[in-house]
Amino acid sequence: MTRTDLQRAEPKPTGVLSGGSPRVAALFLTPALLLVVVFLVYPTAYSLVRSFFDARGTEFVGVDNYVTAFTDDRTLVALRNTVIWVLVAPSLVTTIGLVLAVLTERIRWATAFRLVMFMPLAISLVASGIIFRLVYEEDPDRGVVNAVLVSVHDAFAPAAPYAGARPREGGGLVAGPDGDLVSAAPVGPRDAVGLAITGFDPADLPPRAAPAVLPEPGEGLRGLVWLDVGGTPDRTGEVDAGERGMPGVPVEVLDGDRVVATTTTGDDGRFTVPDLTDGRYTVRLPSATFAQPFRGLTWLGPVLVTPVVISAWLWIMSGFAMTLIAAGLASIPRDALEAARVDGATEWQVFRRVTVPLLSPVLLVVFVTLVINVLKVFDLVFVIAPGSVQEEANVLALQVWQVAFGAGGGDQGLGSALAVLLFLLVLPAMVFNIRRFRGDRP
Repeated sequence: MTRTDLQRAEPKPTGVLSGGSPRVAALFLTPALLLVVVFLVYPTAYSLVRSFFDARGTEFVGVDNYVTAFTDDRTLVALRNTVIWVLVAPSLVTTIGLVLAVLTERIRWATAFRLVMFMPLAISLVASGIIFRLVYEEDPDRGVVNAVLVSVHDAFAPAAPYAGARPREGGGLVAGPDGDLVSAAPVGPRDAVGLAITGFDPADLPPRAAPAVLPEPGEGLRGLVWLDVGGTPDRTGEVDAGERGMPGVPVEVLDGDRVVATTTTGDDGRFTVPDLTDGRYTVRLPSATFAQPFRGLTWLGPVLVTPVVISAWLWIMSGFAMTLIAAGLASIPRDALEAARVDGATEWQVFRRVTVPLLSPVLLVVFVTLVINVLKVFDLVFVIAPGSVQEEANVLALQVWQVAFGAGGGDQGLGSALAVLLFLLVLPAMVFNIRRFRGDRP
């Protein structure tokens, strides 16, 4: 059989597979084109036109909405936070994903680890926001982060023994400027003073605390520090039945600003300071004894709320970045890595000089995709940031919603202008990704 006969025997491609029938192609493309026009082209064109009209859409205002967008304080804050997101979040996620992808190549259960890391992406952003709202709750009894911080802090710096206690009004003590408790009136070297404390739970007193008894005047300055919880009747500044002393309280005696003697209360709350010269003194109970306990940080306050929301996004998206980078890592020729190791390169040099350059196309695509995702972030900020600090955590996508659909019906003209600005910010990244994907096609 000749070559000509073989060519004649080859099957001829049909018209549908070769794309020779425009009608058939149009039949398949029309539904997709209708969806694109209805859900993409029309909303985009309508938003662009709507941005040149007032809030009601009846009066043409030109570029006034765009001028307002760049002069409104709330929009400027949202734009500033969006810039912070773009500069910080994608870089961190790409770096974390790269490190995890490289490390998981060396562990036995790499697939299981990647599955666990990818799972946060399967959770809705609203649910993730609720989780992190609880994680960063200020109350350490509910917030995981503050619970850990308080535990670590108290391990190295134990809480004050009588945290939160304060002087009883009319009980011989007043609060000093530095939080110390000082005697309300000067005392002499042979006086007996009662110093009443309140604001502390009697159940939290040390087990050794004995019933309080006011000492009689005698040799040396004598006093009593006791927990005045009130009796029947409640006598302010006097010891009632059942009230106990406060053991272990440091007591300082001051002559002016100079400490001349120190002592500590006994189990019954009494103390004695002998050998004082004649004069007038002040009794001081240091503030460290009554300092409020460490309760963690205000994570959801105006200062830290943006980093907190970004941390939630890192937790969600790191698995996504790791998965894509791991796929790119699997396609790297092993010969190049082994050749570098044979030439004497360390693992760090192999990673920096071989792995990263070969992965650069994948890293770039991941980074740009994350930038697009960051510019559209909305749910996390809305759910995590409390209403009182939402303005400080605001981003451009959330600002669009607040302006267009806020109280009083919103201003859809200004909201459309902000939506157009957001689209213009996302557009370069989208174009880059599309061109990149086209360039990778065979």
